[in-house]
Amino acid sequence: MQKVLIIGAKGMLGQELVKVFSVPSAQDEKKYEVVAWDKEEINITDEAQVKNKIRELAPQIIINAAAYNSADKCEEPEYFEVAKKINGLAPGYLAQVAKSLGAIFTHYSTDYIFDGKNKDGYNESAFPSPISKYGESKLLGEKQVAAVGGQYYIIRLQRLFGSPAKSIEAKKSFFDVMLKLSQEKKELGAVDEELANFTYAPDLALQTKYLIEKKLPTGIYHITNEGSPATWFGAAEALFKVAGVGGVKLIPLASSLFPRPAKRPKYSVLLNTKLPPLRPWNEALKEFLSENKRS
Repeated sequence: MQKVLIIGAKGMLGQELVKVFSVPSAQDEKKYEVVAWDKEEINITDEAQVKNKIRELAPQIIINAAAYNSADKCEEPEYFEVAKKINGLAPGYLAQVAKSLGAIFTHYSTDYIFDGKNKDGYNESAFPSPISKYGESKLLGEKQVAAVGGQYYIIRLQRLFGSPAKSIEAKKSFFDVMLKLSQEKKELGAVDEELANFTYAPDLALQTKYLIEKKLPTGIYHITNEGSPATWFGAAEALFKVAGVGGVKLIPLASSLFPRPAKRPKYSVLLNTKLPPLRPWNEALKEFLSENKRS
């Protein structure tokens, strides 16, 4: 039985990874011993602690789902320093201990490492050029992991949604926020720019397991749900239709009406050229609503 260490286990993605690796498939007996750590169990910015605690545990697989993802706060010097430690340097520490153990290491990144100027989207080998401090911190993490080498996977995703994280301070998904607002207001505005696909956390967790179990070549992978890329307005339209939300007027807005400290890439569709495609995000949205009794 292989020991799997999942870091960031209380997050939206982390909790799904714990489920996926804990439950055996219909054909197989239980293959994994899952160890779920969050910030209460380990400080991933402490290099010595990372080295000592993980070496003592000696897992065969390490998955890092921890991140600092407040893009706007990252524009402030104080929080950018925090982001560089969590998103940038810590993945390198984890990659180093994984390599020393001969373990597989998986780390998650983002479409924010791109400038969003390419309307055709970005494949795994596209040149990164972040336009925000958050994007810079995530790109630093990618570079740190790649520099260490070993058996590593860097998985880029975008617009994650799923069951709310167990951490109190964690952000809710766009869909949960819009559903809550639809119960409070008769008119809602959503930015009709920033084209991308959405990523359903349970689907991403399953595809992560597939990637590891198939022992695919080391490197960068793009994993998002497929389908027609959408703006925030388009996604809200799809949500209200599937959820049967009525009596709310949805208004398309320009991003200039919502000035934010961090720049967002306008066209950041992640193109998957290496893996079997996931189902369309609007199909996953139906399951999300059903599973969480939101419809």
